Amino acid sequence: MKPPYDITTKALKLITSISEKLGEISASFIDKPSPQLRKQNKIKTIHASLKIEGNTLTQEQITAIVENKRVIGPKNDVLEVLNAIKVYDSLTTFKPISSKSFLSAHKLLMNELIEKPGRYRSQGVGVFQGTKVAHIAPPAKNVPILMDELFKYLKNDDEITLIKSCVFHYEMEFIHPFMDGNGRMGRLWQTIILMQDYPVFEFLPFETLISRTQQDYYDALAQSDKAGKSTLFIEYMLDVIDKSLNELLSFNNRTLKDTDRLNYFSTMGKKEFSRKDYMNVFKDISSSTASRDLKKGVEMNLFHKTGNKNITVYKLTEE
Repeated sequence: MKPPYDITTKALKLITSISEKLGEISASFIDKPSPQLRKQNKIKTIHASLKIEGNTLTQEQITAIVENKRVIGPKNDVLEVLNAIKVYDSLTTFKPISSKSFLSAHKLLMNELIEKPGRYRSQGVGVFQGTKVAHIAPPAKNVPILMDELFKYLKNDDEITLIKSCVFHYEMEFIHPFMDGNGRMGRLWQTIILMQDYPVFEFLPFETLISRTQQDYYDALAQSDKAGKSTLFIEYMLDVIDKSLNELLSFNNRTLKDTDRLNYFSTMGKKEFSRKDYMNVFKDISSSTASRDLKKGVEMNLFHKTGNKNITVYKLTEE
């Protein structure tokens, strides 16, 4: 059964804006960031998602943990980060439409933090905001059935992936299938659903924006609960995604280092090319910058040079 929601004019405008930005990102070759940028985005995502759940570790401390350095902090906070690193290092292995994969991600994420991680709850739960009960989740006996229905919905190819990811996130939070870890699982699984069609979401820390607008996030969930459909939450999440893509686009070719450009270009499989070919990929750099890049690429033994001036050809170094 399809979960209840409306596709509003605002949602359609956001989908159009997101689609345009995704096209621009692909055209600008930002969808395969440098290893350093990927590492930074992973740290930002882990920090933001766990901060929402009350984790006290700073971004600097999480960076240290990622780099296998010792960090002094609350035991559970450190464990949450270690678990999250394992999950985000395995993002591409999870299957978005598989409940089994979903449970295995929860087991990894909540390992040693709760009893029986990776299993649906067996008792009733409520969501509190301060001392007030904000939401009473469906009875535990209904959870497996409701989650099965939700995964069936994900298999509907007629639905837009951007919408499906938001609907799943909201409905999962409403069902609250676990004793703990529901928030981080909702945000994680939305990323995994989006990655199926748009690989760039592996490197997009949109949870940073959720962390910045945390009350808006909770309000969108609460208002959707009250309305009996996820329309407002869809609008909120699409807006977050749109703004996050905007931030990613600000990381354009002018901010890329020469080694970032060279490493990216060398993975494109062009065995033979000219300076003009190189500049067609990185449209925002000058011819002198391109020449300096290519000279450095030769020094790094990424490729070698034949000919001079206008007839110069570069050939990728065979491994």
